[in-house]
Amino acid sequence: MPPAGPRSGDAIFASVERVNAELFTLTYGATVRQLLTDLEEVEEVNKQLDQMGYNIGIRLIDEFLAKSNISRCVDFKETADVIAKVGLKMFLGVNATVTNWDAEGTCCSIVLEDNPLVDFVELPDTCQGLHYCNILSGVIRGALEMVSMKTEVTWLRDMLRGDDMFELQVKLLKQIPEEYPYKDDE
Repeated sequence: MPPAGPRSGDAIFASVERVNAELFTLTYGATVRQLLTDLEEVEEVNKQLDQMGYNIGIRLIDEFLAKSNISRCVDFKETADVIAKVGLKMFLGVNATVTNWDAEGTCCSIVLEDNPLVDFVELPDTCQGLHYCNILSGVIRGALEMVSMKTEVTWLRDMLRGDDMFELQVKLLKQIPEEYPYKDDE
């Protein structure tokens, strides 16, 4: 039997066990609400959501690599494409596209066609600075750091704030050289 090649986001999404989407959405909403109550400052909640996502991302990358059968990407452009077409589909069931590349190929936008985290959500006026889905930017940042890419991930557009789409900007800050715990010449 030949080795399995990379799997599409649709194929992986169809084969993985999932939790009820409404339960997931409501649980996430309750988490954000509790953070708003505990931390009081919207900017602190944004930081905490990003940190929570980062912690998830550094662990989620292992599952992604194991289930997707994807080998090392050749460059940041291919990596962004894999995030949009495989990663977001695999874990959220969301289709996304990569657009707005800069000339150096180190900065792009990922546009989500849908965002299940925001079902049933309306932001009150007191939360207008809240990046409700900031956990996603942290997940992407954490996962990319585990594959040697230091990035900055920010929300450019958010439908909860009245924009026409959900758009994340992913900027490659630097490639981190891989370090091995031992030397081969010993």
